[in-house]
Amino acid sequence: MSPRSITKGLHFLLLLFCSVSSPAQSSGRLHTISRFSSTYVDARRIDVWLPAGYDSLSSKRYDVLYMHDGQNLFSRETAFGGEEWGVDEAVTRLTAGGKMRDCIVVGIWNTPKRFMEYAPAKPYHLLPAAKKTALKQERLADTVLSDNYVLFLTRELKPFMDQTFKTKPGRKNTFIMGSSMGGLISLYATLERPDVFGGAGCLSTHWPMSLKENDTEFVQAFIRYFEQKYPGKEKPRLYFDYGTTTLDAWYEPHQKAMDEFLTRKKYGKKRWVSRKFEGAAHNEKAWRERLDIPLLFLLGK
Repeated sequence: MSPRSITKGLHFLLLLFCSVSSPAQSSGRLHTISRFSSTYVDARRIDVWLPAGYDSLSSKRYDVLYMHDGQNLFSRETAFGGEEWGVDEAVTRLTAGGKMRDCIVVGIWNTPKRFMEYAPAKPYHLLPAAKKTALKQERLADTVLSDNYVLFLTRELKPFMDQTFKTKPGRKNTFIMGSSMGGLISLYATLERPDVFGGAGCLSTHWPMSLKENDTEFVQAFIRYFEQKYPGKEKPRLYFDYGTTTLDAWYEPHQKAMDEFLTRKKYGKKRWVSRKFEGAAHNEKAWRERLDIPLLFLLGK
């Protein structure tokens, strides 16, 4: 038996023994894989939200949105601080109104290694040695695991999704989104694999990566990395935003540096957008309140 056949068999057993169909959401249905194993990163829970009307026997296929911090997306019971994004409600409302393409949402739960998995590796390695050491000590982190996390997304999770559910597998139908460190890894995954992801939603992107407001070293390193990875003709769609209170109050100068880079590169205003939300804080409630905007930018009709 070939390695690929073995992998497919393992994925089938994973779906059979480690997944359950959760009770109906306020809209659609949540399919939970309690422990999705990986050769690249630690096992974790995956929540797959299927829109109302999804039928495994139908020929209809769906775009797919991959989202980080999956425990915060669909349920107050699992969300940090009891505040969820309300992704299922937002997608249902926008698709019912004819504004957004039908899609499946894949909620990828984080692990205790969240910082290490979400911290973009190649920009990190462009930092001076002393800065890297300081970040590791500050974050109590051992090593940066984001390249492995991207391999998990692209070599394991996405193939599993495409084999198991009625997806449209092409890059123009595949998107990724997250907030804070989740914004960083969404952008990084898209630049690493623009052949897989057609766009990234980066909300309240934690550009400092450190716990210091005026630490601009990382955003400058990311811009140098972006210059090296600058995409060719097929530029992914990029959405950025930030608020002005709590942790989001740090972000404006960092985001402006990225905006200036994209402007200088003539990335194209139809391909990227950067939004400021006065009074918005760094929490799930704030992201829920403006979620329609990145959803429509990435998946609007």
